[in-house]
Amino acid sequence: MTRKTPSKLLLSLSLLACFSTCTCHSSANDDKGAGIKGLFIFGSSLVDNGNNNFLQDSLAKADYLPYGIDFPLGPTGRFTNGKNVIDLLGDHLKLPSLIPAFADPSTKGSKIVHGVNYASGASGILDDTGLIAGHVISLSQQIRNFEKVTLPDLEAQLECRSRVVLPKYLFVVGTGGNDYSFNYFLGKSDSNVSLQAFTANLTASLSQQLMLFNFGARRFVLMSVNPLGCSPTVMLNQQISRNGCVQGLNRAAHLFNTHLKSLVDVLKSEMPGSTSVYVNSYKIIRDIIRNPISKGFKDASRSCCEVASMNEGGNGILCKRGGQACAERSSHVFFDGLHPTEAVNAQIASKAYESNLKTEVYPTNIKNLVNSYVF
Repeated sequence: MTRKTPSKLLLSLSLLACFSTCTCHSSANDDKGAGIKGLFIFGSSLVDNGNNNFLQDSLAKADYLPYGIDFPLGPTGRFTNGKNVIDLLGDHLKLPSLIPAFADPSTKGSKIVHGVNYASGASGILDDTGLIAGHVISLSQQIRNFEKVTLPDLEAQLECRSRVVLPKYLFVVGTGGNDYSFNYFLGKSDSNVSLQAFTANLTASLSQQLMLFNFGARRFVLMSVNPLGCSPTVMLNQQISRNGCVQGLNRAAHLFNTHLKSLVDVLKSEMPGSTSVYVNSYKIIRDIIRNPISKGFKDASRSCCEVASMNEGGNGILCKRGGQACAERSSHVFFDGLHPTEAVNAQIASKAYESNLKTEVYPTNIKNLVNSYVF
């Protein structure tokens, strides 16, 4: 065996160190000139693209018509008639393909290089949120799935350490609404806890879970909770206030969103080198509901699809399996009893990407986030 000289040994160690920190396989750099390589998505049904399809005991599924009636692939588990906000955001970012669902057994290898979607309908920030819907994937489990399963696979695919490649990805988080709808307001939490205390605990928990920074994540998009009190399901079952929405639920959503917006500044100080964008989908949808005609909509209160009530064996939220859907889907704000239509999702995605109003995106839009980031 040939004995290495000290200089050769040092050279070998230098090359090894460089590979682990500063070089990647060519596929990691195949998006020349692009500011983003892909998306990793965490959250609930608003951003779920089919993970719940693979959960045998889940009641929160959208893998049947009329869901996907306007989607090129038909029903895929997206809780809307066509594309959800993640699909549309991917269009703005010019990603080469749709983001695959983590729970799909085929989501591995080369299929993950442009990101993975971990979101699960009915899930929340708290582990016990959504149990009413059977098996769901909590936010903490979604993050574990990313860390334990996807990350090693991604590093192997790109032959690159996570801290080098993850800054090229956008981490989108859209969760929190179900922690109120399917937890706090259903009395699942301690009844002695005030809304303020519950919200503070919720955002503190979210902040801790967002420490994906430890794996190399640097760019985050935090989606607000939508106006919970304006959904068709809620308005059918509760007393409506003068402006057409249930204010108790909206106040809870607004309180959470205020904390979430503040989290953008907190994360920046706690995670040096990171940048975050808060997308105020609450305001975007609320503005549409208040003046639908000016925004291109005609119906801001009724669901577009036929929703099965609890008396009919449904849950009052999801579309009836094989049921009818309205003809003018692009003029409706809501597709089912809770989720917006593709037309609304398109407005949210567009404003998230390029709005210059800090009331809609804070402190800047996703386009600026992507283009201004220095690797």
